[in-house]
Amino acid sequence: MQAEEHATRELEVHGFKVRLTSYRLGEVYHCTADNVDPGAWLARSQGASREEAEQRALDRATELLGRTRRQTV
Repeated sequence: MQAEEHATRELEVHGFKVRLTSYRLGEVYHCTADNVDPGAWLARSQGASREEAEQRALDRATELLGRTRRQTV
């Protein structure tokens, strides 16, 4: 199986840059969310549509980043 309809976009969540990468394998869309600055993987999800998969990954990333404490230097 080959990935199709690959898309990447960046947005800001709780002051962190987040990259959403989505693609379609067969009939299922997959999405990963990662923190751009340290390159840390945050969430992975699947859905029947690109929007559904991206929203699930974004919801989880928002939850995790909302609990992250920032240290002032």
